[in-house]
Amino acid sequence: MSKTSNTILALVTGAAIGAGLGLLYAPESGDKTRKKISKNAKEAKKKLEKQIQETSDHLSASAKEAKKSFDAKLEDTLKTASSKADNILVSMEKKLEELRKKNAKATTEVVEEVKDIDVPTAKA
Repeated sequence: MSKTSNTILALVTGAAIGAGLGLLYAPESGDKTRKKISKNAKEAKKKLEKQIQETSDHLSASAKEAKKSFDAKLEDTLKTASSKADNILVSMEKKLEELRKKNAKATTEVVEEVKDIDVPTAKA
């Protein structure tokens, strides 16, 4: 159980015990006792509502902070991934250019070898 749940449970339990003890030890008439119990119940309700509101506000603030942290980490991760993707593309472009140069050189060598071949011609 969370700290807040324990606090709320303790508050409600305390209010119920207090109301019960008030009934048992009340030297006043039933009407006065009922009014006291009603007053104590209303006070306990106000305290409980206040605790619930504080807990809600705290959870809301925590959620906002968690979202900000998540957004910042996501942005950082995306920047890192983008940078790495750019590096990979640059590397691939360099490799592609090297392959084009090798292909051009190989093509030139093959053309030169073909030029050097002496092809007999047919005589009629």
